[in-house]
Amino acid sequence: MGNVLSDEKKQQVIALGRLGWSLRRIEDATGVRRETASGYLKAAGVGIRPPRRWGKSKPANEGTTEASAASAPAAEAAGAKPANEGTTDSMPRSRAGVRHVSASIVAPYVELVRQRMEVGRNGRAIYEELVDTQGYTGSYISVRRFVRALRDSQGPEAKAVIHTAPGEEAQVDYGEGPMVRHPETGKYRRTRMFVMTLGYSRKSVRLLCWKSSSRAWAQLHEEAFRRLGGVARTVVLDNLREGVLSPDVYEPALNPLFRDVLAHYACTALPARVRHPDRKGKVESAVGHAQRTPLKGLRFESLEAAQAYLDAWEAKWADTRIHGTTKRQVAAMFCEERPWLLALPVEPFRYYAYGERVVHLDGHVEVDGAYYSVPPGHIGRKLHVQWDSLHVRLLLPASGQLLREHTRAPRGHHRTREEDRPSHAPRTTVQLLKRAARAGRSVAALCAEVHRREGETGTRRILGVLSLAKKHGAAALDDACEVALEVGVPTYRFVRRYLERRTPTPVTLRQVDPLIRELTHYRDVIARLTQPTPHPGDTET
Repeated sequence: MGNVLSDEKKQQVIALGRLGWSLRRIEDATGVRRETASGYLKAAGVGIRPPRRWGKSKPANEGTTEASAASAPAAEAAGAKPANEGTTDSMPRSRAGVRHVSASIVAPYVELVRQRMEVGRNGRAIYEELVDTQGYTGSYISVRRFVRALRDSQGPEAKAVIHTAPGEEAQVDYGEGPMVRHPETGKYRRTRMFVMTLGYSRKSVRLLCWKSSSRAWAQLHEEAFRRLGGVARTVVLDNLREGVLSPDVYEPALNPLFRDVLAHYACTALPARVRHPDRKGKVESAVGHAQRTPLKGLRFESLEAAQAYLDAWEAKWADTRIHGTTKRQVAAMFCEERPWLLALPVEPFRYYAYGERVVHLDGHVEVDGAYYSVPPGHIGRKLHVQWDSLHVRLLLPASGQLLREHTRAPRGHHRTREEDRPSHAPRTTVQLLKRAARAGRSVAALCAEVHRREGETGTRRILGVLSLAKKHGAAALDDACEVALEVGVPTYRFVRRYLERRTPTPVTLRQVDPLIRELTHYRDVIARLTQPTPHPGDTET
């Protein structure tokens, strides 16, 4: 072998050969000529596909060094670095060798190309901008060759490709979106970009948002399903908090809202292993493609404008491109995959809020100021609660079993089923009625009347009546309860307002009372206590 490769390049060529890649494909991916790659594969004992019928290329050791040496000074004179710097055989992918920069059809736009390269835009993005804004009529290959003449290119790492059946899998991930002016602060702020990529066709849906949450994460999935016109059977995702509460290889704990949304669409979540992003490499590539190509270095005045620009780029460029792995147009492959997607449900998912609630003494839980009954036997326990604008659902924490589903009630009102009402007062209510009896006769009568009228829901009112004794005293409370019973309004609210508005009874000093003793009595007591006590040995003189 006349040309010597670096160890890294040599191992890359051998690895691709063991994957069954042809010499032409290895040359396109690594830049190593087929003859040189063939020599290294033979030395490593790796089988090589036979050459095509149209003949063999010139051996790598005939004219290769001279051609590269002759073209290198011309490229350096134009301010470019030779593509094969560092190794003799790391040639560009074009079989014609390195062309002189000034001879390229892209040469008139060299300043624009350099400016775009400084902000990190790739050859595809530069080509698309030249077509849209400069009237460029050449090919993308010319732009790619021109860009490679201005900077060094490094071959990609060899990675296995995961093949999936049509409609079988979709991969999702977040990435950084463009800078957009925030409507509230008026400053540019980095957005987030949600990407869903189908595993078979590589068709992607890209959506921009300001921030993420459990509900936003689920709604982005719904919007992506609607744009695709169907649902993939599995969704591969990262272990982010919006989707996975507890990462686990065998039994991950999914976010309840995200789990229910996927169940509504008959889809299954498949979280990737922690620190193994290659499992969803297709969506990782789609995220990088969007970040490097349509969005790099751009800013927008509104989120709607940024999304419209991204959608137009998706339709004009991303869907019509020939994918580098499948060698087919993305839109054509999506047409094949779309019939295999699951149909969308008739109704969209009903989003809900969720949390934990403790069952109170009256057998109800509180949600947004309203109260909903729970089956007997759960007082003091925590339940999972889900609620939306129409319904409230009570579930067991361990099994997720649905205990009760109520319609929403206004603030301060109760929703109580007849089967949830106890046949007799529970022990806690009996204890409250005993406390009321100790507070006073009228207090006990009023509390008993409240319990008779409202049942267990009146427990809170009884607690409120008894709490008034601490502020106003038991005697005043008993008088107020007596008045409430006389006027026929035995309610907590009446008793509280009566005590707050009543005029305090003035305290007067009484001059004559059986408890008041004469002053002579106190004089005799003081004299007796102050008189010295005689000792037994003392005698009178």
